[in-house]
This record gives sequence, C-alpha cells and structure tokens, in this order.
Amino acid sequence: IRMTLGVNSYLWHASLDTLSFLPLVSADPFGGVIISEWYVSPTSPNERLKVTVYIMDRALRADALKVVVFRQTASNGAWQDAQPSPDTAHKLEDAILTRARELRLATLGQTG
Repeated sequence: IRMTLGVNSYLWHASLDTLSFLPLVSADPFGGVIISEWYVSPTSPNERLKVTVYIMDRALRADALKVVVFRQTASNGAWQDAQPSPDTAHKLEDAILTRARELRLATLGQTG
C-alpha cells in the first residue's frame, strides 16, 4: 500500500532529513506539520531551541514552506523565552529547500 502525503513529498522528506538532529514531538504528513522537542546544543547548554515546520502546499515552492523557531535561555535555573536569531528560521528553510531539490533531482534521475 502506497501512502499519499497531503503535502509536497520532497519538502516533507527534506524537512525530516534537515531536522534529523532534533527529537520530534509529532510529524503529521497529512496536515504538513512537524514539531520538534526542545533541543539543547552541547556547545550552548544555557540555550535551547524548538522548531515547527509548516508545509502548506503540494507544490515544491519556497512559499509552501514556513519554519518557526522558538528559543529559550537558562537564567537562575529556569528557562525564559528569548528572541531567536531572525536568520535561524531562514537558514533552516534554505537547507530544507536545497535538500528537497536534491531529492527531486535524484528521483528524476532514477526514472530516466
């Protein structure tokens, strides 16, 4: 049985590949939403990030993808909401789009 995704399959698989370093809370291939758990980088133990990816179209287009990054910093043993760097989400979107194009080219190459 072949499952049909509700969103662009290249964007979906590219998002999972790009976010593979993050533990995921949920991944809904029909609604096109991927939500990560909080992630603490070994190099920045006083900071954590959480990422939500929205895939909003069946087409492989840049405007079909939206990445939202949440950031918290540790202060006196408690996590406080903090402003993420504006280019963090942009860099993730670029990485996902690049990976999606790679997956598409690999698929097209196999059919020839």
